[in-house]
Amino acid sequence: MHGSKPSNVPTPVMNADEVNSLLRQVYPQLNEDFAAYYATDVFPGGCTVRLDADHRHLRPGNTVSGPSLFTLADIGGYVCVLSHAGPDALSVTTNLNINFMRKAQAGPIDGNCRILKLGRSLMVFDIEMVSGPDRQVVAHATGTYSIPPKRPK
Repeated sequence: MHGSKPSNVPTPVMNADEVNSLLRQVYPQLNEDFAAYYATDVFPGGCTVRLDADHRHLRPGNTVSGPSLFTLADIGGYVCVLSHAGPDALSVTTNLNINFMRKAQAGPIDGNCRILKLGRSLMVFDIEMVSGPDRQVVAHATGTYSIPPKRPK
């Protein structure tokens, strides 16, 4: 090896507070009655999002529902695209695949999201969702967001 290549890690253009503020403006129905989904961190090449899962997110058996975890995965991708490609609320999910690993119980569930590729029109990401005192992986997802073309001002 002749040395490592320079890293191509995308740099954020927004921090977690700015993204949470934008989400309240453009997607108020996400946390309409209670603030359950939010960004806790934005860093070069990724973000961390959290679901504070309570009784509203549980299905029978006291398990956090699949749709609640799916939403966390999708919000992770949305936070990544907004914070790294710019605050264009019209970025949309074009694909999301999820695997459920083990039961998630009520409480904080963190989604550690990583940008795999950020281009002009698409962002590919993955997210590992962890919960419980031992921070075990409860679900893993991969997805793609479509980034709208930049419009002249």
